[in-house]
Amino acid sequence: MEDIIYGRNPVFEAIESGREINKLVFLEGSKDKALQKIIDAAKLKKIVMQFSDRKHLDKLAEGENHQGVIAYVAPYAYYEVEDLLAKAAAKNEPPFLIICDEITDPHNLGSIIRTANAVGAHGVIIPKRRSAAINQTVVKTSCGAVEYVPVARVTNITQTIGYLKEAGVWIAGTDMGAPTYYKANLTGAIAIVIGNEGDGISRLVKESCDFMISLPMLGEVSSLNASVAAGVVMYEIVRQRQLKS
Repeated sequence: MEDIIYGRNPVFEAIESGREINKLVFLEGSKDKALQKIIDAAKLKKIVMQFSDRKHLDKLAEGENHQGVIAYVAPYAYYEVEDLLAKAAAKNEPPFLIICDEITDPHNLGSIIRTANAVGAHGVIIPKRRSAAINQTVVKTSCGAVEYVPVARVTNITQTIGYLKEAGVWIAGTDMGAPTYYKANLTGAIAIVIGNEGDGISRLVKESCDFMISLPMLGEVSSLNASVAAGVVMYEIVRQRQLKS
């Protein structure tokens, strides 16, 4: 069983990260420099390549914008939560994790992973049920960041929160009506919980959090896109950590 990913950035980052790639299909006759960069990288890794016409690539990508390259890859290999904590320990940094509670939109998940990479987070945690999985949409939206940010897929978010607490990680949930995010101390070992696009954080998960934070909403719209809210809080963690250091 294999998946496909497409798009220049996602495919290039998959090659660079060492992900198992079974075959690459390129648009024949293209003189695009970005595609040539991918071809050169694939040659170094001795990856099987073939060239085909646009009609064939369009069919493989089901009409999506493949940008002239498609990769057949092994299915995404999810990590364990222990791997995320080990990554933080290896860098001698307090854990910085993002927990996605039933984020079902793959675009939101991909954007969260992209920002997680930008801020140096040690990983993202998603549930096995009622959540977007790592698929082509997530890969492309993340611009290939999914190749560098470990994603753990767990059976029970509440139990996982309990495990993280035992490991010394503080759990901050996001919820309207809670104290403003920049008033909270986010400098230590921390996991931020981002809730579902429509319903927010589920009741049991909310009750498991150590404290809640919110983003001020001063306009007429009462909520933010999940990935935008996650990005604001992630960069606040970076700001506070840099100030402390």
